[in-house]
Amino acid sequence: MHKIDFPVSKARKYLEPGPVVLLSSQFEDQRDIMTLGWHTILEFSPSLVGCMIAGGNHSHELIRQSGQCVINVPSANLVDSVVAIGNSHGDRLDKFDAFTLTPEPASVVNAPLIDECFASFECQLYDDSMVDNYNFFIFEIVKAHVAATPEFPPTLHYTGEGRFSVMSNLLLDKRGDFKPEMLI
Repeated sequence: MHKIDFPVSKARKYLEPGPVVLLSSQFEDQRDIMTLGWHTILEFSPSLVGCMIAGGNHSHELIRQSGQCVINVPSANLVDSVVAIGNSHGDRLDKFDAFTLTPEPASVVNAPLIDECFASFECQLYDDSMVDNYNFFIFEIVKAHVAATPEFPPTLHYTGEGRFSVMSNLLLDKRGDFKPEMLI
C-alpha cells in the first residue's frame, strides 16, 4: 500500500476513538451542554473515562466547581444540534432551551441527562491531576442509562475541519465473525 506524507496536526482524522458526545454539567443554578469529541476509556473497573475539556469552555468551570457531569451519546439524527451546541457559548444562552433538548434529573449526580440521547453516563470527577496542564479530566462513571433499542444506533464521529462521519453498521456478530452483508 503506497502511503504519502500527511500533516501530523490532522492525525485525528484517523485516530479519533469514539463517538461525539454531548457533555452536560451543572453547578448551582448554571447548567451547560458542550459538544465533545476528545474522550477515551481508561479503565473498566472502576469505569474510568478521560475527557479533554478546554479551559475557555463554560462547562470546564462548571465541572471544576461541581466535580460532576453527564456524558450523553446522541445518535446521528441529532447532528444539527450537536454542531450548533459546539458553535455556541453556554455563558450566553441556555443550550437546553435554545436547541429544544429535554433535561432529565440524574440518579447520582446533579448534572442533567439529555432525554433525546440514547445513552447517558453519570460521572463523578475521579482525578483532576492533569487538568491544570492539559485540560484532561478523569471521570468515574457511577451510573449508566442506555436505551434498549436499537442496540447499535448510528453515531457521529468527528474527523476534524468541520467534518463528521457516521458509524452505523455492526460488521462482526457476537462470536466475532465478519458479516460482509452488513457493509453499505
